[in-house]
Amino acid sequence: MIWHSLICFSLFAALTEAATVSGTVELRDSHVASVSKKKDFSGVVISAVRVDAPPTAPPTGHAVMLQKGKMFMPHILAITTGSAVDFPNSDPIFHNAFSSYDGQIFDVGLYPPGSSKSVRFARPGVVRVFCNIHPTMSAIILVFNTPYFAQTATDGSFQLDLPPGEYDLSVFHERATEQALAGLTRRIVVTDQSVRLPPITVSEAGWLLAAHKNKYGGDYTSPPDDRVFYPGVRN
Repeated sequence: MIWHSLICFSLFAALTEAATVSGTVELRDSHVASVSKKKDFSGVVISAVRVDAPPTAPPTGHAVMLQKGKMFMPHILAITTGSAVDFPNSDPIFHNAFSSYDGQIFDVGLYPPGSSKSVRFARPGVVRVFCNIHPTMSAIILVFNTPYFAQTATDGSFQLDLPPGEYDLSVFHERATEQALAGLTRRIVVTDQSVRLPPITVSEAGWLLAAHKNKYGGDYTSPPDDRVFYPGVRN
């Protein structure tokens, strides 16, 4: 399926101007209260890869994924290939961020409050991040070979600024199956005029929450006693 927004434009405009591509995403079939009751459609990532021009390396950046309140913040982080991510520990306890999935395997080791570790992500993919001490901590880092991506707001709205050209548009949502997401891929044609895309519906049907393993491939056997790692802490 191709969404076309075709209009004549000068060669100068095509080379120098970007157009706004906007739309909305709605989540359905969700068992998560924030979605089903509060209609929070945030955290979906829309990315666009240009298909009618030679690929170029996206600019690298530097991002932060904070550990605070036994949570990774933000929960969803999108970056370009080659970018570094800092993992500062703002809790009064130790943390150990790691990923053993195929997006990029890393393990920053155990480190104390007030310190930080950094990881550079060298290839595109989906990186699922966990803490080796606290099984409830999880996050996702999306690494793209394109500078064109955006996350939805609470109301599901998103906006991309794209130079004129032809793009493959993809959708990522952590609680949708790969099959469901593959069916949402679209090719769009962008001119120098703003484009409003038809609404995108993402179903969470078929998604199952699975317990993850620790960095050694074993189960989290019991709730952590953080005082073992940081004497003096009183939870």
